[in-house]
Amino acid sequence: MATREATWDYRDRHHERFARTYFRAFGDCVVSSIGVGTYLGDPTDAADENYEAALVDALESGINVVDTAINYRCQRSERVVGAAIDAADVDREAVLIATKGGFVPFDGERPDDPGRFIREEYVEPGLVDREDLAMGQHCIAPDYLDDQLDRSLENLGVETIDCYYVHNPETQLEVRSREAVYDQLEAAFVRLEERAAAGDLRHYGVASWESFRVGPDHDSYLSLPEVVSRARRASDRAGTEATHLRAIQLPFNVFMADAFTVESHEGAAGPQSALWFANDAGLDVFTSASIMQGRLASEMPEQVEAKLDGETRAQRAINFARSAPGVTSALVGTGSPEHVAENVAAGTHEPLGADAFDDVFE
Repeated sequence: MATREATWDYRDRHHERFARTYFRAFGDCVVSSIGVGTYLGDPTDAADENYEAALVDALESGINVVDTAINYRCQRSERVVGAAIDAADVDREAVLIATKGGFVPFDGERPDDPGRFIREEYVEPGLVDREDLAMGQHCIAPDYLDDQLDRSLENLGVETIDCYYVHNPETQLEVRSREAVYDQLEAAFVRLEERAAAGDLRHYGVASWESFRVGPDHDSYLSLPEVVSRARRASDRAGTEATHLRAIQLPFNVFMADAFTVESHEGAAGPQSALWFANDAGLDVFTSASIMQGRLASEMPEQVEAKLDGETRAQRAINFARSAPGVTSALVGTGSPEHVAENVAAGTHEPLGADAFDDVFE
């Protein structure tokens, strides 16, 4: 797992190339404020080769945050992350590895009959109770997450995952009540607390697409204060000294700024945005869709772009995401080596200060 000593050594080797605040705290570690995402791309050998080359370049250039999920590219993304860490001139202990469990993954390629695959591989062997499935593809039951965590450890070739996310729990809201989903999360957290105590993961979190950046009246809404409360209860039930809930992941970019603008989570002084609540609660934030799957490399509001540093529009988009309050690292999908240098170089520019970031929204 990532350690304080190894991540600080990594920072000391690279920090002179970057602007101030490029490396940020994550627990007792330090991590790059730009990370590599592995969602995009087809489940092919050619895509694997490009990903591995890109990941090795990134790890050797100053990025030590890698984000994946077991369902990304039919488990291939996890496997290529493991291969890249083995191939790169970097210690495993210097890298923050995050992955996710929730969506039922295929294995290597998309099957001709996905429903049959899920039934034969997961339901009939008893790994998934049909009643726990949402939309035929999503499950966060404790025993299922146990299985998925074990598979992720094997795919990645590591003994400990640094941050394990419950993936898009709002999917369960399609078939059950909000209170029932909170109960599901608490049960999942109990199991993750137990796995943390066993050394299989160091921290856990919740990765969401919609639930934390919409209002309380939205069908996909989940309350961050309630999530934190359920994690504390899970820690009590599991008998761990303190909750291992550490992070959230959500989309944040120039066009999707709801996590900063929508005040839908009740804080000590009243409603707060997801970013501010997380900041005050001590939760690290990792932003997905930081360049909106490439869209922000070609278009951006002029009044926003003018305030941002960077030689390219993609760099300015990355720097917008990592300027937001509470953001530890902005994740950027990087499936080809030619994009690595540009993304890494975004970190040589200063992010916006707090006042300048607020000014963007006036």
